[in-house]
Amino acid sequence: MVVRTAAPSVLPVFRSRLQGEVLALVLADPGVEWTVDDLAERTGQPYQTVGSEVRRLQDAELVVARSVGRTKLVRANEDSPYFRPLAQLAVMSFGPPLVVGEEFGSLARVSQILIYGSWAARYAGESGPAPRDVDVLLIGSPDRADCYEAARRAEERLGREVNVTMRTAEQWRSADDGFTRQLRSSPLLEIPHPADADHGGGAE
Repeated sequence: MVVRTAAPSVLPVFRSRLQGEVLALVLADPGVEWTVDDLAERTGQPYQTVGSEVRRLQDAELVVARSVGRTKLVRANEDSPYFRPLAQLAVMSFGPPLVVGEEFGSLARVSQILIYGSWAARYAGESGPAPRDVDVLLIGSPDRADCYEAARRAEERLGREVNVTMRTAEQWRSADDGFTRQLRSSPLLEIPHPADADHGGGAE
């Protein structure tokens, strides 16, 4: 069974959200080689569907692959004339989960990392204008200076403003203020910590 993913609201120029996510993962760090299993796990799509997308990208010479035993390893084709502009476009559009996970995932005393606001809404398929920034919600009690420094690094990598909001676990559970209640009723994208993923780097 072939699973089709709809054209993304984040940036509709990509054929599908899966295509944008695979490109963001592979092109963001061209020195990393990915297996199809890795990409399927990170995108949450079936192995067969991701494998088909990878073959399309190979045919377009945007990625290159090599085999080690029965394992296929995929990486960015840095010789492609499209590599740099496409990498920038893919990372700006679909890179926030990757970049936010890497930059905020190492912070101490953070139990959850979520993206909310317009980027999360477009990612969830809600129509609207293209997001101009990325809103990050941290659940826990991290050091504020460390949070703002992580946001600065993420901004440099994404080429767009990154806003960070913090709520303690108790504030998040009780939702006793209007802003927190609004967040809990809006689209949220939970970001796994890098330690939870092979490469280091849903919502309620």
